Amino acid sequence: MRLVLLGAPGAGKGTQADILTSRFEIPHISTGDMFRSNIKNGTELGIKAKDYMDKGLLVPDEITVGIVKDRLLEKDCSDGFILDGFPRTIPQAEFLDKVLIQLGISLDYVLNIYVRDDKLVQRLSGRRVCQMCGKSYHTIYNPPSKEGICNECGSEVIQRDDDSEKTVLNRLKTYHDQTEPLIKYYENQGKLVTALGQEEIEDTTKEVMKALGVE
Repeated sequence: MRLVLLGAPGAGKGTQADILTSRFEIPHISTGDMFRSNIKNGTELGIKAKDYMDKGLLVPDEITVGIVKDRLLEKDCSDGFILDGFPRTIPQAEFLDKVLIQLGISLDYVLNIYVRDDKLVQRLSGRRVCQMCGKSYHTIYNPPSKEGICNECGSEVIQRDDDSEKTVLNRLKTYHDQTEPLIKYYENQGKLVTALGQEEIEDTTKEVMKALGVE
């Protein structure tokens, strides 16, 4: 199965990607992991990407697509893959289409995991983390036994800057402006399927499998 994952921040893409990876025995490919791997290994594309990143600039689509193409050529992708975090924009999707044609393959599905914005804000802004041991909590779904104190090590539990409501709303705006148009793009290609993200991981997985036509 060759699959692209879409969904707003906090929709649960990473969790469902890991479940799909185990189910279908195909690699979960995230843009961040690819960048880190290429930079660590000192590849030509990795060096170019690092130069932009060190300057605080966005890596151009041509370089990102080149890194994606090299990753899709690796042996473990021969039976399929899950692309997560790429494409993020229409131009990136058009680049990806060209690469797939060059490789003689096509996407089976583009899976959109949909969760309402108010639920996403609640999910993300409610996240807390122990500043000492890193254990994760949530103010609603998984609060520490004692408010603000880690169950494991007794250190303070904090909200990370990128989980503040203001930052979450900015991230959602970026998603709606840049990435959401991909839903229509892939719908027009007949590739799009949608799963409704639920509160429980298992329930979301059922929706995902149903959308993919898998029992």
